[in-house]
Amino acid sequence: MNVSATPSVLRALPALHRTRLMHFAHEVDIAQGTRLFEEGSRADRFWILRSGTLTLDMHVPGRRSPVIETLGHDDLVGWSWLFEPHTWHLGAEAVTPVRAHEFDAVAVRLACVDDPEFGQAVDHWVGRVLAHRLHATRVRLLDLYAPYGSGDRP
Repeated sequence: MNVSATPSVLRALPALHRTRLMHFAHEVDIAQGTRLFEEGSRADRFWILRSGTLTLDMHVPGRRSPVIETLGHDDLVGWSWLFEPHTWHLGAEAVTPVRAHEFDAVAVRLACVDDPEFGQAVDHWVGRVLAHRLHATRVRLLDLYAPYGSGDRP
């Protein structure tokens, strides 16, 4: 699967809002094979990848969790932190060693409330990422589980 083409924070947020968001960041190193989160667990942080590769996967009862998307440099990891009930909708695992900016989701949500213009910019950025991820999930699940030819439209 190709590394995603989701809107990077560098292109999606105006410089002022990007600078404000980055005030909440701290750098982390994530070892290869580390599970960042599991589907259904509490979404209390998010990441922007600096280097390395991470996969998003989805629990499918009775089957191995399929990889939904592969993320790389500048990609947002996690959007569930922004929307109630703040639980992850997918799982994530580092395929390679990863360097990332990690953010405290509660602090960023509070900043969004304090500054509605900043909040709107973050909402728009995360919404674009969410739309891309939902599309990628649909396509991947059709690839994996739909009968051959079921995706054709008249």
